[in-house]
Amino acid sequence: MSGRWNRDKALCGIICVCFFSGCGFADLGPVGVSTVPGVMNTVLPSAYSPVIVAFGAVMERTGAVELLRITWSGGQVQGDISWNGNSLVFVPVSGWTAGVRYELVLSGSAWTLDGRELRVEKYLPFYAVSASGPPLVESFVPPDGASVGTSPDETQIRIRFSGPMDRLSTETAFTFEGAGKVIYLWEDGDTLLAVRSEKNLAPWTVYRWSLGEGALGKNGVPLGKKSGGHFVTDGDREIPRVTAVFPMLRGGGMWLPSGGAIETDLGPGQGIGITFNKPMNEKVLRLLYFDPSLPGRAEFLSPSSLVFIPDRDPEPETPYTLTVGADAEDTGGMKMGDDFTLVFTADIPFLKVLSFAADGVPVFETGPGGMESAVIRAPVDSAGGGVLRFTLHFSLSFTTEAKKETVFRISLDPFFPGILPPVRLRYAKWLSDDRLRMEWEGLEEGTGEAHYYRLALPGGKGGINNGEGMYQAGDEILYVEAVE
Repeated sequence: MSGRWNRDKALCGIICVCFFSGCGFADLGPVGVSTVPGVMNTVLPSAYSPVIVAFGAVMERTGAVELLRITWSGGQVQGDISWNGNSLVFVPVSGWTAGVRYELVLSGSAWTLDGRELRVEKYLPFYAVSASGPPLVESFVPPDGASVGTSPDETQIRIRFSGPMDRLSTETAFTFEGAGKVIYLWEDGDTLLAVRSEKNLAPWTVYRWSLGEGALGKNGVPLGKKSGGHFVTDGDREIPRVTAVFPMLRGGGMWLPSGGAIETDLGPGQGIGITFNKPMNEKVLRLLYFDPSLPGRAEFLSPSSLVFIPDRDPEPETPYTLTVGADAEDTGGMKMGDDFTLVFTADIPFLKVLSFAADGVPVFETGPGGMESAVIRAPVDSAGGGVLRFTLHFSLSFTTEAKKETVFRISLDPFFPGILPPVRLRYAKWLSDDRLRMEWEGLEEGTGEAHYYRLALPGGKGGINNGEGMYQAGDEILYVEAVE
């Protein structure tokens, strides 16, 4: 009995030696598997941290890869897969998004190269960078669809967030259609963003803004939901218009209304005041036109009033048309829409000679056209040297300087016959600001043949001037027949 037992024992030993040494080791145990992340709600450190599945044996790789899926609320994550020994390494193509809840799924069957089957069912949620939830837009102004003005203050967009935001990504993700260049202002620890345009927006226009999911919180978590709104710049519905035009006087370093009417009372050296019903944009200063042309400059007196200062006085007795262009706009950008026009004639008459009074004859009253080259007979004092004495009465007063210049601008010359000798001014005196007394000597009365002399007062802008801008429309001519 004992001998047979010993033979069986020896045979079993031989079989075992043969199995283990000649045929190789056969591992019939279960295949282990571990993952990184390894526990629920792990936070991977960076946007490209790998997910690793480590197998306890050499796997048939195609089947092993098919076990792995990584999902999120938007579907399945695409990634690059590689092997490091018995470990499968998954790296997301676009990186992990901070704050997003992902799920690592190992599900199904795969085989080791030594023929063992691995069956696994594993579901493991995890995060990357941060496990914090996404920031949200809590509120914004102006409210969606609001009616507002056009100024940067009225159209400023203020967005309140649930947490601090990353400035650069938020500003990059923000759009403000049609607003041009904008300014970003951050407040309250970067939880409040104010966006304002540099200039006034156009009136009566719909403006839209949006904030995309590219905006990130301070922790790198993207905005949880897109946000946006619109408003209409129709809060101001009053069209700008001209309310008054009037003459202005300069006094004490200020421009003040003269109290007269622009249509008839604009005097020399005066400005033209224009008031509007609203504060106006400076563009209006370049939209004043005169026909005929009247050069000058315009200046604001207040936000809603200006004065036009002519470089020279308007032409005497000439109708002018003042136009304020339709493109003139208020400070909110609203345009007048129609030209404003007004016709006026400056209260600046031409200088005229009202009368010529030679001694010894009745006063010659001039007509509307002046002396009109009239001919009068006037006695001369032959015994006293052929003296002609007369007084000129002008329509306007003269300044002191103008009086001096006027005396030397008046001429009296022989006219007919051509053999008459020249005459000389003997005496001149202003009896008043508008009356000039003159004596000329050397005149000869005609004996059998009339002797004529030509009295000339030059007109136009280069002629006689009263010193306050008034001048004669043209030359004033009078022919004097010298008689005894």
